[in-house]
Amino acid sequence: MAKKEKKQPRPKAETPKGFRDYFGTEVTERKAMLDRIAEVYHLYGFEALESSAVETVEALGKFLPDVDRPNEGVFAWQEEDKDWLALRYDLTAPLARVYAQFRNDLPTPYRRYAMGPVWRNEKPGPGRFRQFYQCDADTVGAPSVAADAEICAMLSDTLEAVGIPRGDYIVRVNNRKVLNGVLELMEAHKQPSWAEGATNNEIRGFDVEDAVLRTMDKFDKVGAEGVRQLLGEGRLDESGAFIKGVGLYEDQIDAVVGFLTSRAETNEKTLENLNQLVAGRTETGMIGVRELREIRDLLAAQGYEGDRIVIDPSVVRGLGYYTGPVFEAELTFEITDEKGRPRQFGSVAGGGRYDDLVKRFTGQSVPATGVSIGVDRLLAALRAKGRIDAASQGPVVVTVMDRDRMADYQSMVGELRAAGIRAEVYLGNPKNFGNQLKYADKRQSPVAVIQGGDEAERGVVQIKDLILGAKIAEDASLEEWKSQPAQREISRANLVTEVRKMLEQSR
Repeated sequence: MAKKEKKQPRPKAETPKGFRDYFGTEVTERKAMLDRIAEVYHLYGFEALESSAVETVEALGKFLPDVDRPNEGVFAWQEEDKDWLALRYDLTAPLARVYAQFRNDLPTPYRRYAMGPVWRNEKPGPGRFRQFYQCDADTVGAPSVAADAEICAMLSDTLEAVGIPRGDYIVRVNNRKVLNGVLELMEAHKQPSWAEGATNNEIRGFDVEDAVLRTMDKFDKVGAEGVRQLLGEGRLDESGAFIKGVGLYEDQIDAVVGFLTSRAETNEKTLENLNQLVAGRTETGMIGVRELREIRDLLAAQGYEGDRIVIDPSVVRGLGYYTGPVFEAELTFEITDEKGRPRQFGSVAGGGRYDDLVKRFTGQSVPATGVSIGVDRLLAALRAKGRIDAASQGPVVVTVMDRDRMADYQSMVGELRAAGIRAEVYLGNPKNFGNQLKYADKRQSPVAVIQGGDEAERGVVQIKDLILGAKIAEDASLEEWKSQPAQREISRANLVTEVRKMLEQSR
C-alpha cells in the first residue's frame, strides 16, 4: 500500500514582523500629501528622479548598523556571480551613485527630488517599521550656503502646503563646523579622566568624539545639567541605575554645554553667543558661525524670520554624518499620547550638507545638501490634530434590483463616471437588497442609486443620501427627518445633476 503524503500546513496569513499593509484611505492620504510636496519641490525648480529600489552593496557604502541584525541594517543577498545586492535603506545613497554615473549628462548643480519606500533590516518596535516612505530633495554641486538656505525655505513652505500652519512648526538650523570648532577647543583627542589606570585596549576602543556626540543628542531629554553629568563622571537615570560618563574634564564640559545652551531669544543673539564661544580661538568654528549668519540673512531677505526658522545649536542629530549646516523641522503643538499625557509631536524632517558622499565614487569632493521629510509622521500629526479625516469618501453605489437590467445600471454608472463622479455598480449577489446597503456603508459611500422595474417604467430613480441617513438615524428629531428626507425620487434624466447636488450637500 502506497504511503500517504504528509499534508503540507497552510501558510499563515500574516505580515512579516516590522511590516504592515496600507488600505484605501491611508494610501489615498499619502498620495495626496506626496502630490502636494512634489508641487512645492517642482515650484522651486527641482526635477523628479526615480532610481532603482535595489543597489549593489558596494554602492550603498556605509549602512545604518544594527548589531543584532545581519548585513548591518540592510536586506541583502548574493547573486550567482558573487555580487551582493541590497534594498536601498535611504534615497541619498542612490543619489550619490546616480550623480557619479551620469554626471557628464546632468546639469551642475543638479537639483532632484525623490519619493518612495526604503527598507531597513533593524529590530521593529512600536511605530518603527522596516519599510517606510521617504520624501527627499537635494542639490548636488552647489558649494554656497545659499543652497542650504533654499532648502530651509522650501521645507518651511512645504510644511505649510501640507496643512501645518505657521506657529505649529519650527525649522531649527545648526552647523557641524561650529561643533568641530568646539571639539577643537576641548581637545577631543585628549584621553578621558578615567584613562589613568585603564588598559590600552580600553582606551583604544573608546572614541571620545563619538561619545560626546551621542551624549549631546540627549540634551532634549536630560537638559544641560544631565548632559554635564554624562560628559563627566556619569549620572543616575530615572530607574536609579548609574550611567557611566564620558570622563571629560571641566573645561571640556564647559565648552560643550556652552555650545548647546547658546540659543537665545533671537537669531542675532544666538549668533553673538556662538561667536563669543569660538572667536579668535578656532578658525573652523568661526567659519561655521559666518555660514549660519549668511543663512539667517538670506532667509530674512525672503521673509523667513525667527517665527519659522531659528538658529539652534542643540540640533545635533546627524552631526556625525553632515559636514556643514544641518536642519530639522519640529512640530511644536501638543498631542496626547497613548496614556493620555500631553507631549509635543516632535521632528518630522531633517537634513543638511554632506560634501563627501559622491567622493566615494569619483575621488573628488562634490558639495551636496538636502532634506528628507517623514511623510508617515506628517500624516500622523495631521490626524492627531484632526486636520485630515480618518476616513475618505467612497464611491456612489448603483444598486441592482433586477439582474436582467444590468446594462441599465452600467449605463447609469457610466454617466456618473463621465461626469467625474466616482461610482460603481454593486457586483455581489443582489438577492438581498439590505446586503447591498450594508456594502455601501462599508465602502463609506455617500449616495446609493436605486431603480426597480416600477421606477424604470416611470423614468425615475431613487437616490439615497447615506451620510444624511446615518446622521438622521443617530439623533435627528421627527421634524428634522421630515424636512430633510435622506431619500428622494428624481427623474432618470437628471441623475448626474441631482447626485452632484447631494454630494455637495454631504461635504
